[in-house]
Amino acid sequence: MNIVVLRRKKGCSGLVTLSQKKMAAVVVGFFILMPAMLMYAGYQIGLAHMKANPDDLTVAVQAELDSQRLVLSEVTHKAEDNLNALALRLGKLQAHVIRLDALGERLTHIANLDKGEFDFENPPAQGGPEATKGSPIQVPDFVSALNGLSAQLDDRSQQLDVLETMLMTRNLEAEVMPTGRPVSRGWLSSYFGLRTDPFSGRRVHHAGVDFAGKLGSDVVAVAAGVVQFSGRRSGYGNLVEINHGKGYVTRYGHNLKNLVTVGQTIKKGEVISKMGTTGRSTGPHVHFEVVVNGRKVNPKKYIHASARH
Repeated sequence: MNIVVLRRKKGCSGLVTLSQKKMAAVVVGFFILMPAMLMYAGYQIGLAHMKANPDDLTVAVQAELDSQRLVLSEVTHKAEDNLNALALRLGKLQAHVIRLDALGERLTHIANLDKGEFDFENPPAQGGPEATKGSPIQVPDFVSALNGLSAQLDDRSQQLDVLETMLMTRNLEAEVMPTGRPVSRGWLSSYFGLRTDPFSGRRVHHAGVDFAGKLGSDVVAVAAGVVQFSGRRSGYGNLVEINHGKGYVTRYGHNLKNLVTVGQTIKKGEVISKMGTTGRSTGPHVHFEVVVNGRKVNPKKYIHASARH
């Protein structure tokens, strides 16, 4: 390839001949240098523009600060949400603990346990040698521990509810089971079974036991229940009849005065009448019967059952 070169001096021209290799090198060099030159030119133009407009730099910096503030605000809100969630979970756990403490107090009372043996007012004693190594707890581990503790508290609460029901049922059954004597003072004057009738002299069946005592002394219920009869009945005189549930009924006859009415709820040991000699009686006493599923049974084992409790 031939290139004509004009010279300013002397107004003459020259001819330069380039080979194909040289020509290729010139073209490659042109395309390499041209982008660099354009970038440099753009930099110079931009620099000149910024120098000419300093407010644009301020706007750019302010925009970046606003963006950082937005990110910081989002992070802060997330942290606050996490703290609120943890605080809510902690509140629920505290409520569980308060409920378990109250339930424990009730169970201690129901089971007649020594209050000092299970003290729910103070935290349980703990201790041990200090560990030589340890690591601070991390947030995920803390949350996992809270979840595990919450599940354990729920499980223990359900178990304690079942235990409370069982203890209350046991105590209720003990309250309604006839046990003990129907008098606080007095002596056994006639047994259950065959005996000589004090009026006819014949051998007849005595369907209860008699406790003799002072006229007007207290007659007490041997178990909790509901009064199903209170009044006069042939042979019994003034009679109190208490239904204890599960087929158990007790009768207290020959009373001087009945102190309860039909439908009244009675506690174990409550005074229900005054000892008398009404009806078919030879002197102040209470005729005591135990009826199980409609059949009169020997009260002896129920009277002596209290000695085993």
